This record gives sequence, structure tokens and C-alpha cells, in this order.
Amino acid sequence: METKQRDNDGDVYLLLEKIKSGDREAFVTITRLYQRKVFALAYTFFRNKEDALDIVQETFLRVYQKIDMFKKGRNFQNWLLQITKNLCIDCYRKRKSKEHHLNEGMDISELDVSDPQASETHKASDINSILSICIKRLSEKQRMVFVLKQYNQLEYSEIAQILNVATGTVKSLHFKAAQNLRTLVSPYLGSQL
Repeated sequence: METKQRDNDGDVYLLLEKIKSGDREAFVTITRLYQRKVFALAYTFFRNKEDALDIVQETFLRVYQKIDMFKKGRNFQNWLLQITKNLCIDCYRKRKSKEHHLNEGMDISELDVSDPQASETHKASDINSILSICIKRLSEKQRMVFVLKQYNQLEYSEIAQILNVATGTVKSLHFKAAQNLRTLVSPYLGSQL
């Protein structure tokens, strides 16, 4: 397994060197290799396909612009997902700031205060949509750790590096996310858990 990982890293480093020298085909190959993982991380933030696709596009644009900053020997996937995470956080902050400014002048009666759980319950027609709804209800950090571990299949140490926290913190967040998901999913599934 470790030898296979080294071979994959070697292939990625070769592609990255080609990108540095202007090879567009190598850039397309890197994009194809990692776009799903970038999308999965972006989707955890926004739960919206269009927003996640915008982040994917912006991530790979940044990779192309900053490829000379990547140092051989580092984990490319971690570097890439760190860029994605930072872009998501920036975008999220900008949106929250805009929403705050838009809502400042509104009368309280104009704000949307509908119960989000009511409409989500009706959408939960299968296990995937139920799980998606429940993952959305996790705290931001728990959601990120859960998705990076379960969907992107990263190791705890890799997630810790991406999020810039201790490995123990990542393990704790993953454990809490799993516990919370079990609690959130159980009303939908009854006593099956």
C-alpha cells in the first residue's frame, strides 16, 4: 500500500512539474483526478451544487496561478483541499456579511422565519436525502471532518493538517459528528440504528 502511494505521489509530482512548465494537458489531468474531492468539500459548506461548482472552478484557478508555491514532498491533495477550505470560508464570510447588510434595513415581518425542518422532512424520501439533511445540521467543523473522513476517505492526520488543528481534535470532532448523526437520523429510521 505504501509503495502504491509513493507511485501515485510520483505521478502527481510529475504532472505538477509539467503544469509548472505550461502543460495544459497535465492541468486537465490533475483537475480530473481531484475535482470530485474538491466538490465534496465545497458542497459540505454550501449544500448547493452551483456554489460548490463555483468553488471547484476557483480552486483550480488558484492552483494554476500558485502552482510555483507548491513544494515537492508535500501532500498535494492536502494542499489542494486547504485552498478549497480557505475559499469556502472566504465565500461564506462574504455572503454572511452581505446578508447582514441586506437584512439590516428590513422590518422583522419581512424576514423569512419559516421552519426549515418542515420542508426538509418532506424532502427526505430516501436514506441519502435523510443523511444529507442530517449532515447539514451538524456544526461546521463536525460536518467538514465527517465529510473529509467518510466521503474523501482522508486519514485523521491529513484532516488535521488541512484544518490546522490537532489530530486528537479531529478524532473527537468525527466521533461527535457520528454520535450526532445517529441521534439526528434515528427519528427518520425508527429503531433500526
